[in-house]
Amino acid sequence: MRNLDRIGERLMEHAYLTFLAVGIGLLICIPAGIYAHRHRRIYAPVTWFAGLLYTIPSLALFAFLTTYTGLTTLTAEIGLVSYTLLILVRNVVAGLDGVPVDTREAAQGMGYTSRQLLWRVELPLAFPVILAGIRVATVTIIGLVTVTSLIGKGGLGFFILQGMRRFFSTPIIVGAGLSVLLAVTADVTLLGLQKLLTPWTRARAGPA
Repeated sequence: MRNLDRIGERLMEHAYLTFLAVGIGLLICIPAGIYAHRHRRIYAPVTWFAGLLYTIPSLALFAFLTTYTGLTTLTAEIGLVSYTLLILVRNVVAGLDGVPVDTREAAQGMGYTSRQLLWRVELPLAFPVILAGIRVATVTIIGLVTVTSLIGKGGLGFFILQGMRRFFSTPIIVGAGLSVLLAVTADVTLLGLQKLLTPWTRARAGPA
């Protein structure tokens, strides 16, 4: 029973760190993506910077951050959020790029303001692509959270690290297996959410 409690606690920590990072990433990337879509000259610098962060090895990034923010959740989240930026910004811009020009023109012809056009037309139509980016970012971060066990904030990665230190395979199997299960569950849940919230995409696709 004690082991189940520990597993449940680490699983909840893993999910919390993941969804907090993706949530913060969205709060940054949706406005940034909208601005980059409307002011195309900044799109390349934004994606360059996000891409630079994405290429930094996770161990090196977390080790660097600990010198400033210590072995804290803040350290974990700064690192994790940085790995969501490239994925999310690109998908926000790609989703907005995919809105048909004639749909925009029709909305403008009906008297929609720029803000109404964004919230009532562009973002709803871009939502499937944005949510696809959220799925990729979520699965990516679930894997990276295991690395934060090295700073004491690793969720299920705690068991993997414990097993490696003790040369004991059971904790490794538990940590790795549950991480994979969490990733699959999150992806399937987000896919179901996408289908639920965007029924028009299924109607457009038609029967196979």
